Amino acid sequence: METTRHFVATVYVVHDGETALHEHEKLEMWLPPGGHIDRDELPHVAASREVHEEIGLEPDLIASQGDLESATAESIPQPQHFLLEDINVHDGEVGHQHIDFIFYGELKNRAIDPADGEAPPEAWKWFSPSDLEAASDRLADDVLEIGKQAIETVDNQ
Repeated sequence: METTRHFVATVYVVHDGETALHEHEKLEMWLPPGGHIDRDELPHVAASREVHEEIGLEPDLIASQGDLESATAESIPQPQHFLLEDINVHDGEVGHQHIDFIFYGELKNRAIDPADGEAPPEAWKWFSPSDLEAASDRLADDVLEIGKQAIETVDNQ
C-alpha cells in the first residue's frame, strides 16, 4: 500500500493560561485549530488562516524567524514542532499521514466565533494544564504534552 502524505499546520492557541481544543467529529479526538496547507501557502500563513477560520480570532504566533537570507532564499517563522502523524491505518499498513507544522499562538481574547461550517463556539473548551492532565484519558499523548508546553511557553514570554 502506498502512503499518501499531506502538509498541515496546527496552532495551540493560548489565552490566560489555557489552550482551546475541540472534539473533532471525523477523527473523534480533541484537537487544536489546524488543517491542510494550501498548495500556494506557507506553513505560518496556513496556521494563522486555520485559526481565523476555526475560531474567528487572529493569533500572535510564537515563532522565531532565522536571519538567513540570500538572493534566492529567506527565513520564515519556524514551528515549535514537526510531527509525522498516522491518520489512516488498516491492517497495520499506514495509508495516510500528515506532516504537521505545529505552532503556538497567543490570543488577545476568548471570543470564539468560527466561520460558517466550522465547529460551533460551544464545541470548543479551554484547558488549563491541570485540565489537560485530568482529561489525559481522552487526549492523545502529543495533544496533552504540546498543550502544556504551549501554555508554559506563551505564559513565560
